[in-house]
Formats: sequence, structure tokens, C-alpha cells
Amino acid sequence: MSQRIDKRDRSALFRDRLNAALEAKGLSQSALARAVGVDRSTISQLLAGQNARLPNAQVVGECASTLGVSADWLLGLTDRPETAADLIANTLSITEAPRALMDEQIIAWHREAAGFKIRHVPAALPDMLKTRDMLIWEYAPHLGRSIAQAIGAAQDRLAWMRDTQSDYEIALPLYEMHSFIAGEGYYRGLPSRTRAEQISYLLELCDQLYPRLRLYLFDARRLYSAPITLFGPKLAVLFVGQNYFAFRDTERIGALTAHFDNLVREASVTARDLPDHMRGHWARASQ
Repeated sequence: MSQRIDKRDRSALFRDRLNAALEAKGLSQSALARAVGVDRSTISQLLAGQNARLPNAQVVGECASTLGVSADWLLGLTDRPETAADLIANTLSITEAPRALMDEQIIAWHREAAGFKIRHVPAALPDMLKTRDMLIWEYAPHLGRSIAQAIGAAQDRLAWMRDTQSDYEIALPLYEMHSFIAGEGYYRGLPSRTRAEQISYLLELCDQLYPRLRLYLFDARRLYSAPITLFGPKLAVLFVGQNYFAFRDTERIGALTAHFDNLVREASVTARDLPDHMRGHWARASQ
């Protein structure tokens, strides 16, 4: 429940904030009066503090709109001067997602989170852990993005992870890894040799980079996750196909972090068990 403010105190707060917003905007009282549609004397009375009366809602709204602040802030109902639209714009942004998942924006987000843990639920096997032949097979059908761009993007992310002090946790559905090993579903048509080399490369990276790189497998029959990346406490990015939805507000970042941590906690295959799990499935698939 918000604290009740005496009428005189609220009037004084309104006067102070109106003066501050007017000064910050660089407007004169006459200019504000013209924009609001009232006499200059009305604005002068609001700023003079000769009485405890507040203006009507229309005047408050027009003042707020002209000065680029929220009416709630002018009235002392919030300590944030931004409008609702500005608050949303500052906490949520929508960015185009190219087919190769490492564009300049992704690189910038990683750099911003340097030193913090990165939590990642990829849409498929993570690009930065793929072999060159795997990337060629996957990206060759897509126009507008060269294979060289896809390979360079994956190498850039892996190089970043090697050089930075950030931990990198990846949670992947069991069926995704099993489909890859068996060459089924999305991976149908992927040559056995390419799959074998990819498995060897993935295991090599996991061995080299553990514990900074940890890969978990969760059972999608019990748990579900859309593709997301959490850049420490600074940013949460949801991947929806053609766009990234990037959240910067603490509440949503916290909720998505708790969601990811639950995937890890309930993982069917832990990072330590992953190598044996993959080798066992590959041996059965190769029989």
C-alpha cells in the first residue's frame, strides 16, 4: 500500500517537480502555458506555491506530456519520471535474429556480461560447439547468410568463452542430443562421419573447458524451455525465430534465471555424466 501524503505536501512536491522538469526541458512558463492550453498566470500560480490546490487531471496530463515525464511522477505517486512507454522501452527491446546466431548484437551482449555466468538453452546444438563440416551441412541451404559467416560466428563465440572469465552453462533437451546421435528428425541426412566427428569434437571441448563450460540434458517430457540466454544479472534474451526479445528488468531476469536453474537441478544427465552418456548412445546407434 502506498504511503498517504498530506495534501499540502503533495502540492509542494508537485510544484518542485514541475519546476525541475521545466528547467530540464528548457521551457519558459509562457511556452508551457501555450502547450498546455492555459493562461500563463495559471502556470505561474502552480509554480508560486501560494496555495495547496492541485490542478485538474487535464492540466496535469498536458504538463506531463509536454515535459516528457509521467503524470504519476509529477503527483508524487512514483519516484521514476519516465513515462510508461519509456519504462517499457528501457526494459524490453525486440531485435531481428539472423539465421547465423552470432551477429554484432549477440557479440555485444556477451561482452556486456563478461565476468558473469552465461546460461543458455539453445534452439539446437550450440553453434559454438559445432565442427566446420557440421556448420556447412546446416547453413548451406539458407540464403542471405554465407557459410563463412556462420563458421566465423561460431568461432567468435567459442574464442570469447575461452578468453573471458565467464562460466557458460548450457541446458539441452535429451531428445535433441539423441536425435543428433541417431541422425533423426532435424538431423536426418547428416552423414555418419560428420556426426562422429562432431561427437568427438564436442566431447573434446567439454573436457578442455570443464568446469567453465557445463552441458546438461533435461527430459522435455517433464520440463519445457523455449530458447533463452541469460547474460548474468544484466539481460535475459528469448529467441522466437525471427526476433530476440531482450529483457532488462530485474523481475523477469530473476524469473527466467530460476527457470534455467530448475532445468539444471532436474537434469537427467549432468555435465559430469554427459561424456559417458553420449558415448553409450553413439555405440548403440552405430551397431
